[in-house]
Amino acid sequence: MSAPQAGRPAPLEAPAPLKELTIRGIVIGGIITLVFTAANVYLGLKVGLTFATSIPAAVISMAVLRLWSDHTVQENNIVQTIASAAGTLSAVIFVLPGLVIVGWWNGFPYWQTMLVCALGGSLGVMYSIPLRRALVTGSELPYPEGVAGAEILKVGDAHGAGEDNRRGLLAIVLGALASSLMSLLSNLKIAASGVSAAFRLGGTGTMLGSSLSMALIGVGHLVGMTVGVAMLVGMLLSYGVLLPYFASGSLDGGDGLEDALGAVFRSDVRFIGAGVMAVAAVWTLVKIMVPIVRGMRESVAASRARHGGGSVARTERDIPAGVVVASILASMLPIGGLLWFFASGTAIAHNTGALIAVSVVFILAAGLLVAAVCGYMAGLIGSSNSPVSGVGILVVVLTALAVLLVHGTGSSAEETTALVAYTLFTAAIVFCIATIANDNLQDLKTGQLVEATPWKQQVALVIGVVFGALVIPPVLGLMQTSFGFQGTPGAGESALAAPQASLIASLAQGVLGGGIDWGLLGLGAVIGAVVIGIDEALRPLSRGRLALPPLAVGMGIYLPSSLTVLIPVGGLIGFFYNRWADGRPEPGRARRFGTLAATGLIVGESLFGVVFAGIAGATGSEAPLALPFIGDGYAPVGQVVGVAFFVGAIALLYRWTRRTSAEAEGADGA
Repeated sequence: MSAPQAGRPAPLEAPAPLKELTIRGIVIGGIITLVFTAANVYLGLKVGLTFATSIPAAVISMAVLRLWSDHTVQENNIVQTIASAAGTLSAVIFVLPGLVIVGWWNGFPYWQTMLVCALGGSLGVMYSIPLRRALVTGSELPYPEGVAGAEILKVGDAHGAGEDNRRGLLAIVLGALASSLMSLLSNLKIAASGVSAAFRLGGTGTMLGSSLSMALIGVGHLVGMTVGVAMLVGMLLSYGVLLPYFASGSLDGGDGLEDALGAVFRSDVRFIGAGVMAVAAVWTLVKIMVPIVRGMRESVAASRARHGGGSVARTERDIPAGVVVASILASMLPIGGLLWFFASGTAIAHNTGALIAVSVVFILAAGLLVAAVCGYMAGLIGSSNSPVSGVGILVVVLTALAVLLVHGTGSSAEETTALVAYTLFTAAIVFCIATIANDNLQDLKTGQLVEATPWKQQVALVIGVVFGALVIPPVLGLMQTSFGFQGTPGAGESALAAPQASLIASLAQGVLGGGIDWGLLGLGAVIGAVVIGIDEALRPLSRGRLALPPLAVGMGIYLPSSLTVLIPVGGLIGFFYNRWADGRPEPGRARRFGTLAATGLIVGESLFGVVFAGIAGATGSEAPLALPFIGDGYAPVGQVVGVAFFVGAIALLYRWTRRTSAEAEGADGA
């Protein structure tokens, strides 16, 4: 190469392309997918719970990609995105096993199950793309797990340097050790996993309880006081008013007071909470519709600018709007074919055309609604704690009403069963949209914070959905043949409870066969309207300082107190910590150390969830770590041990965080 001529500057070399969507990242994400998806399917069917996969995937990705010196934080983000999307798709187990429970399927046909997951999940990705600008970049929603994931990726990046990075990583590690040790003690039965008590109030009663989940403290710290207080209001309304009212006169004089109150909560109060969430969801969609439309316009404008040779920032490049719309519309063809195949040869085959037409329109419209609402809920309290099962209740009720509108009730038991099965199959597609949107916007928030390229991350989300769809059917089939589901013919003592699937199947039967209590959903709708009115009045009167988010109130009513109490507690801890940080010479740095400690609390419990699911799956036991010599008489001691360790560990962690922040400031001044 000849030397540059004198007087002329040397040409600038083009920057090396950013390593982001790489083959090795896709392979690593796919391997993590196999483990996490299988573990989530088993745990969800066994105890009705799933664990968030994005944060464990980020930690594992960092550990593996460190083997390559040219890795980037954006490449790590792609790996966790793939694994997160696939792991989240496993929540379809809250619906599909209902087809076995009602006796329609004997197992899980591979291609039908795979296509439901793949088509519904891909639609969830497509619907979340225009929502990115409305709910992520143009919103003040906290996205606790998205922020936590970004902090992990940034602090763990090997290219990061400096003492602050070391201290930040140590804050995450200490928080993770505290929460994972709490989880270990709980599963060994040395410490209680929660505390609860039931109270008699004259002829009625109520109960109150809290899990000892340090991850919820971390979530509360990250979401802040506004959301925490709104959830507390919902919980007080649920356990202080609704539960005592509906339990009045239904409690016997036996010793099972807590069990009786729990049954009332599940059969009555949760449906009121679902009604509140339904009204709040519609109102939320109305309020965010303008930002959604604006986001779509910006996406179209960005696509036109790129095609016209204009420059669009890398961090603002989505999959083009035309591709998104075409993908959504094109997916309706295979969905229609799938529904036709499902209904053909059954007692409802004579009305297949009308049913498919209304189903396709319903999927298009309901898909946008649930994607927006689930994304908003994930932004409020995180995808792990977002009540997706509540959305599943609303989805199956709305689907059943749409089917009822077109077909009417069945004229025979066979036809009614076919209608219930068709409803569940259609609802499963919409539910996949909901679960993926619930997770995707968290991932896109993480991507925004680590300066990822949106379109590459969106492609990774689709890849993750496909990986998950390929894995879920055989795992579901294995669970069916190995254990079976409670309530099905021939189910043994070890049959899996599949609680959400059983509930959702019962709801579909209730709507189509009669028996659902519409009064409970209606009461919830009225309460939701009142909360909306209070929120709309409170915001201008307080000049934006106070708010009562209606969806958060609905979640506080719907969720059990074990998941609700600690979020406002964590918000209060975060409030006092941040107030202390604001008085420091460098408040931003001090706040970040608090964020990292809270992130660690989420990380430890999430990683332990992965390990526990693997152990439970290998042993076939619900409590594989329980020490055999600890009996029921130890329970009071276990509660004392659990509360003492929980409070002590949280206090020590935040004390250490404050001291470390002060030391960092002192080191700068030295």
